[in-house]
Amino acid sequence: MRLALVRVLVVATLIGSAVDLAGSAVAQDGPAPPPDTVSVTLTEALVQALEASPEVDRRRAQRRLAAARREEARANRFLADVSLDVASSFAPGLTDFGDEASNVPEDLQYLHPSRQNDWSIDALRPFGRLEIAARQPLWTWGELSGNIRAARHGVDVETARVDQKALEVAARAGKTYYNLLLTKELDRLADRTQDVIDRAKREINRLLDEGDESVSQADLFQTRLTEEETKRRIVEIDQNRATARSALRRQLFLPDGTTVVPAADELQPLSFSVHPDSLDYYVKRGLQNRPEVEQAEAGVKAREALVDVAQSDYYPKIGVQASLSQSITLPERPNPDNAFVGDSYMGTGTRTGIGIQQNLNFGQTEARVDQAKAELEEVKHQQTAAQQLVHFEVEEAYRSLITAKANVESRDRSITIAGEWLRTEQVNFDLDLGDTEDLVKAVRADLEARARYLEAVKQYNVAVLNLLQATGTLADRARTGTLLETEE
Repeated sequence: MRLALVRVLVVATLIGSAVDLAGSAVAQDGPAPPPDTVSVTLTEALVQALEASPEVDRRRAQRRLAAARREEARANRFLADVSLDVASSFAPGLTDFGDEASNVPEDLQYLHPSRQNDWSIDALRPFGRLEIAARQPLWTWGELSGNIRAARHGVDVETARVDQKALEVAARAGKTYYNLLLTKELDRLADRTQDVIDRAKREINRLLDEGDESVSQADLFQTRLTEEETKRRIVEIDQNRATARSALRRQLFLPDGTTVVPAADELQPLSFSVHPDSLDYYVKRGLQNRPEVEQAEAGVKAREALVDVAQSDYYPKIGVQASLSQSITLPERPNPDNAFVGDSYMGTGTRTGIGIQQNLNFGQTEARVDQAKAELEEVKHQQTAAQQLVHFEVEEAYRSLITAKANVESRDRSITIAGEWLRTEQVNFDLDLGDTEDLVKAVRADLEARARYLEAVKQYNVAVLNLLQATGTLADRARTGTLLETEE
C-alpha cells in the first residue's frame, strides 16, 4: 500500500515541470465560445491561410496595378496620343450690306467692306467646334521599348512580392498549428495528472481513517498543495490552448465562434528526410525559388530599361501627327470657297505631317540619366544582398533542423532511459531494496522526458517548415499537396 501511495503522490507532484513547457508555446488570452468545430490538417491550414489572407490579397492587388501599367505601356506603341475635343460657344452674326450691295453674290460677300462681324447680343448665334487629333511615334530611341520592358519586369517584381508574403503567411500558419497541437498534448497530460491527484487524496484519507501509521496529515497537506498548483497550471494550459485556437482561427479567417481543432490526434514528427546533398542542395533550391532573389533580378532588369528610357532624351523623337477639325455656326455663315481666305467660325480643317521633338536641355537629361544609373546600382547591391541573405537563412534553417532532429532523437532515447530507470526503481522498491527518494527522481525524470519530447517534436516540425520557407518551396508544396513528401 505504501508503494502505491508513493507512486501516486510522485506523479501528482511532478506534473508542474511538464505544464511549465506550455507557457512558451503561446501567449495568454480570454476564453472563446465554441459552437461550431472545424477540423483541419496541417496542409489544409496552410492552404486556407493562403487563400484567405488579406496580406497576400493586398500584394495581388499591387500586382494587378503593375499589370495595368504594363498594358498602358504597351498601348503607347500605337497611336500614343488620340484625343477628341468638343467646344461650344457663341459666334457673332454678320452686319447687313445695305441697298448699294444687295446684289453681291454669296460666295463674294466676304470681299465687301461693309460686311463685318456683329457682336451685339441679338446677333449672337450658337457655335460649335470638333477636333480629332492623333499622334503615332515612329522612332523614340528606346523610350517606348524601355518603358514596356520596365513595366513588364515591374510585374515580375510584384509577383515575387506576392510569393514572399505567401511564404510568410504559410510559415506563420504552420507554427500556429503546431502551437495548438502542443497545447492539446499538454492538456491531455494535465488531465491525467488531475486524476492521479484525486486518487492520491482518496487513498490518503482512507489510510488516515484506518489509522495507518505510514501516512500522516503532512502527506494530505502536501497533496492538497500539489493539487492547487496543478489547478493553476491547468488554467494556464487552458488559456494557452484557447489562445492558440483563436490564433489559428484568425489565420484561417473563420467566423467568430468557430472552434478550430487539429485533425492530428497526437503530436508526431513530420515525415521529412534531409536531402543527401545536404546544405549545398538547399542553398541551390533557395537561390532558385526565393522570391527575394527573383524580385531583385526583376528589379535590375527594370532599372536597366529605365536607364535606356532616360538616355533616349539625348536624341530627337520622330512621329506622325494628324488632326481633323470641323467648325459650324447656326444658322450657317457664308463659307468662302477660297484657298487663301478662311472663316474660323465655319469650315473644315486638317493638318498632317511628320514631326521631330528634341529636348535641348541636355543638362537635365544628363542628371536624369545619372539618377537612373544610381538607382540601377542600388538594385544591383540589393540583388547581391538578397543572395547572401538566402545563403545565410538557408544555412541557419538547415542547421536548426539538424539540431532539432538530433534533439527529438535524444528526447526519444531519454524517454526510454527514464522508463527503464523508473521500472528498475519500482522493482527495487517492491523488494525493499530501493529508496523512496530515488523512486521520486525516476518518476520526475520520466515525466520530464515525455514533456520535453513533445516540445522537441514541435520545434522539429517548425524547423522543417522554416527550411521549406527558407528554400522558397513551402507555399507551393502546400498548394500541390506535397508538403510532407521527401525532396529527391
